Amino acid sequence: MVNVVDEKVNQVVEQGKRVPDAPGFELPLLLFAGFRSIIDRLHAELAEQGHPDVRPAYGFALQAIGLGGATASEIGRRLGVSKQAAGKTVDRLEQLGYVERADDPADARRKVVRLTGRGIDSLRRSAAIFDELRKDWVGALGADRVRALENDLRVMAPSDGFRLDVVGWFGA
Repeated sequence: MVNVVDEKVNQVVEQGKRVPDAPGFELPLLLFAGFRSIIDRLHAELAEQGHPDVRPAYGFALQAIGLGGATASEIGRRLGVSKQAAGKTVDRLEQLGYVERADDPADARRKVVRLTGRGIDSLRRSAAIFDELRKDWVGALGADRVRALENDLRVMAPSDGFRLDVVGWFGA
């Protein structure tokens, strides 16, 4: 009879021997794969909770709009895309009921994009889902390892905070 525990331990030991130092290109791919797995799970759960049309780019746009609202130019700058590209995203979000355009009280020539109740709901649900996904990582890796990973990434990430311009950076 095969001892399953010994077999698993041997697999882990053998895997550790195979790649003492992974090639440099693997780190960004692993980081992206982790990001992608979280985002894919987020959107699957959002779809089940009544937001099937939300896409990753829309999440960044909703964050760029924020609770205070923003003009298309501000959204474009925050996302690292043109005003026209931001306008297209805002058009789609408006069609889906996540945002609305309103006159800017400070300048009648401008429109301010504001989150609707549906937009705010999607952001609130996203925050709760992210908390659950983090708990899954804690369950798989342990709280200390997840906390250490987060701390290490904070050290390596730029000190100017989180950026929303992923969409523009990827060339969308």
